[in-house]
Amino acid sequence: MTLVALGDSLTAGYGLPGNAALPAVLERALKERGHDVEIVNAGVSGDTAAGGLERLDWSVPENARGVILALGANDMLRGLDPAQTRRTLDTIVTRLKARNVEVLLAGMYASRNLGPDYVARFDSIYPDLAKKHGLILYPFYLDGVAGQRNLNLPDGIHPNAEGVRTMVERMLPTVETFLARLKGV
Repeated sequence: MTLVALGDSLTAGYGLPGNAALPAVLERALKERGHDVEIVNAGVSGDTAAGGLERLDWSVPENARGVILALGANDMLRGLDPAQTRRTLDTIVTRLKARNVEVLLAGMYASRNLGPDYVARFDSIYPDLAKKHGLILYPFYLDGVAGQRNLNLPDGIHPNAEGVRTMVERMLPTVETFLARLKGV
C-alpha cells in the first residue's frame, strides 16, 4: 500500500539524511509491525498550505491509497491569515477525497506568542476540518518534540533524528488506525 506524506520541512527531514526523515522512519516502524506499506516523502522545506495545493496533483500519484497531510506550520510561522490556511487545507482534502484518497490530518498548533485570537483561529483549523470531512486527526505533529532542545536541531524548530523517532513513536497508533481504515478493517 502506498501512502504519501505531504508536508513541509518537518516531513522532508530538514537537516537530516533521507533515511532519518519522518516518512522513512515511519515506514520502517510500520513494516516492523507487519504492515506492507511504502511512504513517499512529498515534503518540501518552506512549503505553505498553498504550496502544497499547487503541487498536489504531481505529489500524490494515482496509486496512492492515503495521504498524511502535514501542512500549515509555515503559514503560522509567517503569520498568514488562518482563514486562508483553513480554505487551502479544505481544498486539498476535498480534492484528495474526490480521487478516493483517504487523508490522515496531522495538525499543528500556533505559537503562543502570536496572541490569543490568532491562536484560537489557527488551532481550530485541524479539528474542524477533521470533523467536517470525517478524517482521522493526529492533533499535533510535533507532539513530544516541540520545545525539547535535545530533540531538535540547533534552530530549535526542526527535529533531529531522535526527535523524528519520538514523533513516529507517538503518532504510530494513529497511523495504524488510519491503515485499518484504508484496509476496511
